[in-house]
Amino acid sequence: MTDDRDLCPCGSSKLFASCCKPLLSGTRKADTAEALMRSRYCAYLHRNSDYLLATWHSSTKPDCLDLVGIPQPDWEALEMLGTSAGGRTDTEGRVEFIAHYRLDGMPGRLHENSRFRRVDGQWYYVDGDIRA
Repeated sequence: MTDDRDLCPCGSSKLFASCCKPLLSGTRKADTAEALMRSRYCAYLHRNSDYLLATWHSSTKPDCLDLVGIPQPDWEALEMLGTSAGGRTDTEGRVEFIAHYRLDGMPGRLHENSRFRRVDGQWYYVDGDIRA
């Protein structure tokens, strides 16, 4: 687990306690699509399926998400490539990123252009286009 005094795993260069932890614990909502994307990366890293499901848009949300019962990657780093909209006054946004991981000792990466939607002041992950 990430300690409050550690830098946030999302790569923001902020402390975990003031970056993604308040979002993961529900004491603060993401104010941008990028902030939600970063917090969801941390949720995958910490295997927090409750947070992931709570921040998934109802139109695409799976019924369940098992991050414990099957082998999961060890997430190592998040590389932000860019955003389109997704600000404090927007209702939609896109975030492109590369998430680096290891699975069974082998390095890998997930390159995705994710789509987000804000409903009643809360950002939700809708879906993403996986890039090769």
